[in-house]
Amino acid sequence: MRDAGSQLSFPQSALATSGAVEPLADVLAKSSCGRRPAWRAQAGGLLAPAVTLVVAAVVPSGTPAAEGYRWIRAARVPAAAGAALRLALGVLRDRLDQDPVAFRLLPAAFALSDLQRVYELLLERRIHKASFRRALLAAHLVEPTDEWRSEGRGRPAQLFRYHPRRRRPGQRPVRFELLH
Repeated sequence: MRDAGSQLSFPQSALATSGAVEPLADVLAKSSCGRRPAWRAQAGGLLAPAVTLVVAAVVPSGTPAAEGYRWIRAARVPAAAGAALRLALGVLRDRLDQDPVAFRLLPAAFALSDLQRVYELLLERRIHKASFRRALLAAHLVEPTDEWRSEGRGRPAQLFRYHPRRRRPGQRPVRFELLH
């Protein structure tokens, strides 16, 4: 968000009548956080105080904000900007089981615990570990690599890569058991 004294606002720009939303969203993301989003989708529109198109965009954790901008937690967004944020977060969460959003935020080879942390961050909920792994493997979204990562004590973690199989028509997307 842009920090103009006590006022906070999302990056914004006027859209030419013949312009496309996606390239403009990429430009705004690059100007506010220095990189193109890893994933983005048009979330919809709001009518007050003016016609506003809302685009949900995701960048990896740790991406620095550009000068004049800062990251704030969604729960601390001012009420005036809350409608746009709720719209964007709703689209992001609805698409998690259809688009490889979480996988775009990880390196090519990752541990399943890293992937679970990304899902938990995006959903803002804890996910049951065993159910997450079962659902992920049953959906054939990942395949193991021959690489392992050791982080101190305990068993090394096997690394996986995103490698989805084609879904058959009518096959349900993956859903994860959430802990409340």
